[in-house]
Amino acid sequence: MSRLKQIGDWFEQRLQIAGVVREAVIHPVPRKSASWWYVFGSAALTIFILQVVTGILLALIYVPSAGEAWNSLQYLNHDVTLGWLLRAVHGWGSNFMVAVVLIHMCQVFLLGAYKFPRELTWIVGVFLLLLTLGMAFTGQIMRFDQDAYWGLGIGASITSRVPVIGGYLVHLLLGGPIIAGDTLSHFFALHVFIIPGLLIGFVSLHLLLVLKLGINEWPMPGRVVRRSTYLKEYSELTHKDGMPFVPDAVWKDMFFSAAIIVSVLACAAYFGPYGPSGTPDPTIVQTIPKPDFFFLWLYALLALLPPSMETPILLIAPVIVIGFLILLPFLSGEGEKSWRRRPIAVVALLLIAVSLGTFTKLATYSPWSPIMYGWSGDPVPVKYLNGRSPLERQGALVFQVKQCRNCHELGGSGGKRGPELDSVATTLTHDQLVRQVIQGGGNMPAYGKNLNPAEVTALVSFLETLHPPNQPPARDASQAAVAPPQNNPPAAGNR
Repeated sequence: MSRLKQIGDWFEQRLQIAGVVREAVIHPVPRKSASWWYVFGSAALTIFILQVVTGILLALIYVPSAGEAWNSLQYLNHDVTLGWLLRAVHGWGSNFMVAVVLIHMCQVFLLGAYKFPRELTWIVGVFLLLLTLGMAFTGQIMRFDQDAYWGLGIGASITSRVPVIGGYLVHLLLGGPIIAGDTLSHFFALHVFIIPGLLIGFVSLHLLLVLKLGINEWPMPGRVVRRSTYLKEYSELTHKDGMPFVPDAVWKDMFFSAAIIVSVLACAAYFGPYGPSGTPDPTIVQTIPKPDFFFLWLYALLALLPPSMETPILLIAPVIVIGFLILLPFLSGEGEKSWRRRPIAVVALLLIAVSLGTFTKLATYSPWSPIMYGWSGDPVPVKYLNGRSPLERQGALVFQVKQCRNCHELGGSGGKRGPELDSVATTLTHDQLVRQVIQGGGNMPAYGKNLNPAEVTALVSFLETLHPPNQPPARDASQAAVAPPQNNPPAAGNR
């Protein structure tokens, strides 16, 4: 013991942190706040530490490349001792972390802990929730299976709709205009370095604010928050009816955190890891790319919304919700904290919970949006083949083999995912058709890596024939404007 004390004294003489640690450990908390309602923050921190540890171990084997990511996960699942369990713990830990952080936010809202002087604590918590969701989404992409590929395509489609900067954001996320070799490297950097680094910073700030401002007291009806008197009243409460966090209050946090870890391990051992499912293939569109549990409500929302409403809802609603959450402590920074005297807050929370639960349930049987009715086995109608050149007929064969009619309607039959193609040549020029086929865009995946140049040329040649008989195909007016003048013969009078 004396040797350990000497070592401890040696470090303390140089670091001088014993006072800071002691202050953090024994900081007083209101006695009634040491309840089971206040254990979710500690549980979220515990799961985050678990995610960091398991993530580091996974990163030692995982290969963040489009060609090897799927194989490295298969190697973890089948060849590394307990590799499958490590993946399962990390995956289920992600689920639990999202759930616990969300419950913690609801608890803080319900108990009025966002009010003065904890406005900044709440705002940091909002960003922690967004970063947690970002970790969950990028983690799903790391599997890089069929669901991950199409989920990434949908995410890129949503991002591309952002006005002005949408294209730049897509290039930043994907490493280019399409899902290619750099895409997984970008998401690996986000998932392993950028978002965890931001999480560590925000968690540290969040803990500092909790230590400096104290844990929110148990809200009592009639105990009103006033900026002019609250700090004095809270100080008197902690001195009169407070107790040190360690050892009096910490045991509930430790017990609940341990129960959460045991639950994560139990789910991991019983259910196993997530995927990976089939290797990503953009030519297979007859798929149902279900996201992970915490994004199922968004899947159902996209499936049930009319296509014309998707962009406004996806772009406007998140801005309004996030803006409201950030402004909430400034709009309602004083007054009652007790949920018994805040019926609007209770009703709003119940409405949100019921809505998310309903959409999550609907996602179990909602069709993929937009609905796809087509089937590539149906032949291209004969009227689109009569009088066509060999190159154009070869393009019709590519159109058939690559299952384009699963997404696009032609001749009154086909999919509803993309626009109908009976008159596509009147809206897109040759160059635009080539770019759309190779790079994709909107809800359409990029086929640049799945079609060779000859197939692209043939397919575009066939698409250029799809226009009404009395209407010419689209042409690039700028090319006509810069075309060199014809060498006309001189007039007779100038000879």
